[in-house]
Amino acid sequence: MSQPIETSPELPRDVREKVYVVMPAYNEGTCVGGVVAGVLQEYPNVVVVDDGSADDTFAVAKRAGAMALRHSINRGQGAALQTGIEFAVRRGAKFVVTFDSDGQHQVSDIAAMVAPIWRGECEVTLGSRFLGKAVNLPASRRLILRMGVLFTRLMNNLELTDAHNGLRAFSAAAAAKVDLHLDGMAHASEIIDIISRENLRYREVPVHIHYTDYSLAKGQSSRGAIRIVVHYLLGRAMR
Repeated sequence: MSQPIETSPELPRDVREKVYVVMPAYNEGTCVGGVVAGVLQEYPNVVVVDDGSADDTFAVAKRAGAMALRHSINRGQGAALQTGIEFAVRRGAKFVVTFDSDGQHQVSDIAAMVAPIWRGECEVTLGSRFLGKAVNLPASRRLILRMGVLFTRLMNNLELTDAHNGLRAFSAAAAAKVDLHLDGMAHASEIIDIISRENLRYREVPVHIHYTDYSLAKGQSSRGAIRIVVHYLLGRAMR
């Protein structure tokens, strides 16, 4: 069972220099520059994967100082994460953090995500908004997320409180084992599958998610959640 971490430790500079923050981005030109700039104040290695955006996401991310990669077509968030994680591992990352590009994650939470891995206490940390705080989270979205937790427990028997949070951290060895085949949003459940299958030591960490009208508009509806479940089950059956 995962044990929540409740502290927010400071990471030494030499550790922060080994952290690669991977951001999938699709049509995030209006906000990705500010998100990148905020992370770069604390962590020098930011990787943005522009997943076939129709706007200026790639140019904005690059101008802000990120290592910008680009898919020629929109493949899905899972594919963008796989591209970014593989790139970070090849570049010599010791820690890989996945971080949303829409501004809802907090840079201050990254240290708490990385610290238990750095201390050798686990190999993966999973952010939990339900152990921490979810600001402006609508009741309907909360219900969908709670159902996702129940679904994950049934499928993998992992005692999680938040199964679909995009804020995660991996050791280099754990990141190298991430091999996502589900290109879309079902990747979140696939990552839990990998943790279970590979017997990776994991912990949940309280994090703070700030929802805005912008981030909520890009989130999943109940109908979208059903499509994700179907996609995940089909993908799992084919493996």
